[in-house]
Amino acid sequence: MKQISIREQDEFIKLGQALKKADLVSSGVEAKIVIQDGQVTVNGETELQRGKKLHDGDIFSYDGETVKVVK
Repeated sequence: MKQISIREQDEFIKLGQALKKADLVSSGVEAKIVIQDGQVTVNGETELQRGKKLHDGDIFSYDGETVKVVK
């Protein structure tokens, strides 16, 4: 399982940004498309909001990759 870090001064990272940071998508437009198509899950639930706030410990999955958000 991959991990991505939230910046120390931030409480969360948005789902679209997290997908890019984990190198699962190449752009914000691509992130928007895969999220709206229902291809991304957050903590086991399909997520349709690109702006969904992910906090420390949240886990998201896309295209066979699973990523944990850490502070």
